[in-house]
Amino acid sequence: MAARSSSSPAKTTTTLALLLVVAAAAAAVAAEAAAVAADAARGVRQVNRRGPYLGVVVPNGFEMEPLLRSPAFSPAKKLPYLDVAGRRFRFGSIGEKKVIIVMTGLGMLNSGVTTQLLLTLFDVEGIVHFGIAGNADPDLHIGDVTVPRYWAHTGLWNWQRYGDGPEKELALESNGDYTRKYGALNFSDYGVAGGGGGNLLNGVWYQPEEVFPADGTPESRRHEFWVPVDGRYYQLAQKLEAMPLERCVNRTGTATSPATCLARAPAVARVERGCSASVFVDNAAYRQFLRSRLGVTPIDMESAAVALVAAQQGAPFIAIRSLSDLAGGGSAESNEAGVFAALAAQNAVAVAVKPRCLTCPVDQARQAPDNTQAVTRPIYQKTAAACDPGFQTLVSMGRSGPNS
Repeated sequence: MAARSSSSPAKTTTTLALLLVVAAAAAAVAAEAAAVAADAARGVRQVNRRGPYLGVVVPNGFEMEPLLRSPAFSPAKKLPYLDVAGRRFRFGSIGEKKVIIVMTGLGMLNSGVTTQLLLTLFDVEGIVHFGIAGNADPDLHIGDVTVPRYWAHTGLWNWQRYGDGPEKELALESNGDYTRKYGALNFSDYGVAGGGGGNLLNGVWYQPEEVFPADGTPESRRHEFWVPVDGRYYQLAQKLEAMPLERCVNRTGTATSPATCLARAPAVARVERGCSASVFVDNAAYRQFLRSRLGVTPIDMESAAVALVAAQQGAPFIAIRSLSDLAGGGSAESNEAGVFAALAAQNAVAVAVKPRCLTCPVDQARQAPDNTQAVTRPIYQKTAAACDPGFQTLVSMGRSGPNS
């Protein structure tokens, strides 16, 4: 005869509940470990206890090195960096402001993923992104540092079939998936003999990105082509337009390695638009198209991805891009990027670490385009006057971009 259990129903229920709690806690720990290793997760929590931080996002090592060597940057002593998901997040301060510096790697995918990791893991109140870029504006010169007001991703296309003209509706356009508002790049316009004879490549229309705001309704999209930087950051950049910048490579020079200097001293310029795509543009015809049709100045491979992720997360953002070459050639300076990339990177760093008030957060609401739902992000309140006497807190601009 089997022995009867002495456990009461109440005791059994209590034991089961305790097991469920333990199992849930173990599942939560396992889920965290699956996303971020346990030691990294501890490091993230340790870092965030000292937040908030300004995120500094840099594309490549040669663009980041001048910042790490700059006397303006002081690495943290206890935890100088943390490696997560193939990225190294460096901690320290620029002046009195605590910063997290991270290198993205080349292209839109890398820069978008890295920016999302930064904003997901850490207590970040705003993003400053800097690097070098090709130049589409012949009125500016190598070494000049540009601060665009809007960024667009120019690598999302609807490639129209051969025989269809600009008056022909695109496939799925009626569903709201595609538009003929931006572009169009017609390949027959660029025939060597003057074009006009048709081309099997036909043409492409540039498309806005789908954006899903973090504080909006899940899976409810909106479209953005021109993504604005933070209005206060952009206004503050006006104060940088008179700052001196380096004009010579190897300034000291020697008999065997003479200094190479630009024809004029570079300057900081706030401009209206920049664009990005995972394409290295070294083509004069395409550069001229981007300039004439979209009015862009810097052309790079990362900034728009950082801007789009910041827009989705509601994080204040600005990009600083120093011009290393006239994309496609034709400038007065010889050798261009091969000689002046390091100089351009140094000038970008000089501008990025100069504006102390970019690190002064203020409460603000950023208006969504087309008067849709506003995107907001809690920003730690601090008056800008604490950084710059006489500075007036600015109302950030709307998210609707300029007409094309």
